[in-house]
Formats: sequence, structure tokens, C-alpha cells
Amino acid sequence: MEISFYNEFKRKAIHLFALSIPIGYFFLTKTPSLLILTPFALGAILIDIIRLKKLPLHGFLNRLLGPVLRDHEDADFAGSSYILSASVLTILFFDKSVAITAISFVILGDIAAALVGRKFGKTKIRWNLLGKNHSRQTPKSLEGSLSCLVMCLSVAVVVPHVPLWIGIVGALVATMVEGISLPINDNFSVPLISGLIMHLLLRI
Repeated sequence: MEISFYNEFKRKAIHLFALSIPIGYFFLTKTPSLLILTPFALGAILIDIIRLKKLPLHGFLNRLLGPVLRDHEDADFAGSSYILSASVLTILFFDKSVAITAISFVILGDIAAALVGRKFGKTKIRWNLLGKNHSRQTPKSLEGSLSCLVMCLSVAVVVPHVPLWIGIVGALVATMVEGISLPINDNFSVPLISGLIMHLLLRI
């Protein structure tokens, strides 16, 4: 059973706070950014381990987080663990401008895709590499993916120090990765794959 649109909205409102990651990194260097972000990523993973392994406090955490968790997250890490972990790796391995762009792609693009897709999505995307009945499968829609693309292109225009054509390619890659149901959570795959492509293009 899918979470309600209201709870999806709350989930994405929380997701929006993750914008503090690329904004903070814009003003800081790599080392202090990683020193600040890594404990949050480890904390999110620890919360998920407690929740999934039914360790002490799991009941409290499930009551607190349950309304905004998707069905598959009953047996999987939450999106927050994936996006925080991916942000740490993206900052660690890629140029600053690329990392800021890629992390912004997943935050803003995912919000747009989820909200527009849930509210207006009619045309379902059939690209699914998980299998028809996979528990982590989330329905994707053309309308949601187009809204993701618009948001990612906006990021590509705004973020400095990334050539526009590379930002556009990155936005297209991020949208495709978000729109295809892959074996790995898109909160993890979108910034790393789009960031890698932009990182390589900068070195051509």
C-alpha cells in the first residue's frame, strides 16, 4: 500500500532540508563538509539498522518514521540513509562543483518527480530492471520524469563552475537513472552516476 499524498508531501518536505548539504558545501571546503556530513550519514544508517533488526527503540522509531516510509522500506534502508551516504561519496570523489550539482539533482529532481508523478502521473514508464513483482519497485511516470528533468536542468543553469553542456548531460543522465527502476535506490544511484558522468566529461 502506497503512502498517502499528504505523507508523500511531508516526506519530500523533509527531503528538502537535504538542500543544506549542497548549500553548505558551497560555502565550505571538502574536509569540514565531510566531517559534518559523515556523522549524519552514519546516524541515519544506525537508525535503520535499529529499525530493521528490531533492536531496542525500534518500536519508537517505527512509530515516528512509519507514516513517511514507503512499503519497501519496511525491509530496506530509508531514503535518508541512501542520500546521505551518496552525498558523502559524491563529495569525497568528485570536484566540488560536480558534487554540488549532482546532489542537487537528486534532491530537487526526486521531489519534483515524486510529487508531480503521484498527483498527475498517467503515463507509466515501463523501464524496470527489478522484475515485475519486486518489492522495491516504485511506479514511475512520464509526467514525473519530465518534471524531474525540468528541475535538474534548472540546477544545471544555476550552479556555477560546471559548463552548461556538461550540466545538461548530467541532468539528462540523472533523469534517466531516476526514471528507471534499478536494483539500487535512486537516492544513491542518481548523484553517483550523474556525478561520475560530469566528472569524466570535465576531463575530456
